[in-house]
Amino acid sequence: MTARPANAHQARLLRLLRDGGPNSRAQLGDQVDLSRSKLAVEVDRLLETGLVVADGLAASRGGRRSHNIRLAPALRFLGVDIGATSVDVAVTNAELEVLGHINQPMDVREGPVAVFEQVLAMAGKLRATGLAEGFDGAGIGVPGPVRFPEGVPVAPPIMPGWDGFPVREALSQDLGCPVMVDNDVNLMAMGEQHAGVARSVGDFLCVKIGTGIGCGIVVGGEVYRGTTGSAGDIGHIQVEPDGRPCACGNKGCLEAYFSGAALARDAEDAAHQGSSPELCTRFENSGSLTAVDVAAAAAAGDAIALDLIRAGGNRTGQVIAGLVSFFNPGLVVIGGGVTGLGHTLLAAIRTQVYRQSLPLATGNLPIVLGELGPTAGVIGGARLISDHLFSPA
Repeated sequence: MTARPANAHQARLLRLLRDGGPNSRAQLGDQVDLSRSKLAVEVDRLLETGLVVADGLAASRGGRRSHNIRLAPALRFLGVDIGATSVDVAVTNAELEVLGHINQPMDVREGPVAVFEQVLAMAGKLRATGLAEGFDGAGIGVPGPVRFPEGVPVAPPIMPGWDGFPVREALSQDLGCPVMVDNDVNLMAMGEQHAGVARSVGDFLCVKIGTGIGCGIVVGGEVYRGTTGSAGDIGHIQVEPDGRPCACGNKGCLEAYFSGAALARDAEDAAHQGSSPELCTRFENSGSLTAVDVAAAAAAGDAIALDLIRAGGNRTGQVIAGLVSFFNPGLVVIGGGVTGLGHTLLAAIRTQVYRQSLPLATGNLPIVLGELGPTAGVIGGARLISDHLFSPA
């Protein structure tokens, strides 16, 4: 993809076609503030660039039938969602429909060189299936703070060796296409906004609970990143003064009490103490425990596992209650690997938020689990790069 929209009108038309699919000139005209002649000029210019193509005749609206327009069907975007313990890579078309998706285990602590070798190998597998000859752009999510304009991680607590690594520059050279980089929870929010539970919501919070905890903030339909890109780092809000040490170097952070790693540690402590027969049996069988084991133990009625989930949900709910009182969102989405804990976790979070936040903020506030699971981040990555490419050069 070498062409870019020449102005804001063309960019608006491209995004409408991305989000709404093929559309007629007449229907596009209903959605943009352009005269019929000006709209025709801009559409014709986009057709000349090859970014859009004619797609047959539209249904009649009482007069001469209009032509349908769609984004070029050959456009391909790569979405990459790098987590602490796994990576998802997907290829999408221009409308951000997932055409192929691969998930593999991976340890982000191995460092950027090893991780990107794996990402490139996975992208190569998708390309080899015939889904894409190449990629027109790629959106990458990483589990730590990102200086967004440069696409560079900055002092990520759970990513040793990544501080200052030029992710955007390095991957752009390897993939041969433009690359954008963001925090993984921002991509999750963008994915849920494009194709998930937040499709019709302009202002919402998207909380990801995995190995760490983060929050995507969407204001007026746009991700809010803050001045330097660190907005939403709620896992390091203190919930216990002088409490447990956290990977960030501080004490008492939410992440130190409830995240995938904290939950696994607490579950293993319970197994060692013999207070949970279910967790003890699972630990003896595998030698370690994860949030999946806690979820399974809770489903079997294990009281300790249920208590761990409720305690974590209560602490998370306390932090979200503060965010709700401050931001007054229209929706709170809960996602990430730990959401396998399901409705026990969701109920604990809801209880705290509805109890602690102002009635005006919570009276019509849905708090729900995300719809897209592991595809949210890769769709968000494709959305991120398409936002960039569908903007005037």
